[in-house]
Amino acid sequence: MIRFDILSVFPEMFESPLNHSILKRAQEKGMAEIHLHNIRDYAEDKHRMTDDAPYGGGGGMVMKVEPIDMALASIVPSRDNALVVLLTPQGETFNQKIAEEMSRYFRIVLVCGHYEGVDERVRDHLVDREISIGDFVLTGGELSAMVIVDAVTRLIPGVLGNYDSASYDSFSTGLLEYPHYTRPGSYRGWQVPDVLLSGNHREIESWRKKESLKRTYLRRPDLLEKIELCDEDGKTLEDIKKNCK
Repeated sequence: MIRFDILSVFPEMFESPLNHSILKRAQEKGMAEIHLHNIRDYAEDKHRMTDDAPYGGGGGMVMKVEPIDMALASIVPSRDNALVVLLTPQGETFNQKIAEEMSRYFRIVLVCGHYEGVDERVRDHLVDREISIGDFVLTGGELSAMVIVDAVTRLIPGVLGNYDSASYDSFSTGLLEYPHYTRPGSYRGWQVPDVLLSGNHREIESWRKKESLKRTYLRRPDLLEKIELCDEDGKTLEDIKKNCK
């Protein structure tokens, strides 16, 4: 079981995404808990301010350190086996490997940045890790938090029903996933490959591995530089390169 605590100034943004499909089922089965916390509730001034103008001038507003510190002190007074993550464009780029690392924690706290950014003291003293979901800027960290919760939750054993579903996903093996087909076998003259209808599981697995290598080579050749292929897969890849010229 994994628990997420999400700190945001707009927690209502999460209500619909977290209550549908796999995330809803994971919570109903007791495999995941998702708790939303409004950072404004921890602001001590009468206006519940969570942001202020930056020292030194400049455009935009900066999220204050005090409400975030107070929220974390209340929600996770002990950091034992809890990972506190700041969602920011300046963080390391989220990927499947990071999702797998995060899935080993019992508790993950996601701090959603907003406005121009957060007081640097949040980075320096209050969080364990900074993560971005890509080289682009969003209005806030809420959408990033949704992405991370979804990607990590589906890796918890039992959430998908069939754990193989996650282990064969694109990027889980370092390669893009092979093509999928379902009924009907023929539609408008578009045929399902014969091998998938053969019932020969060894040939099916061989076809899937070849198609996975081919798709990765054609669409994301950079991924092949990061993995070590066995001799058989290496030969298959060389044949693919020759036939795709």
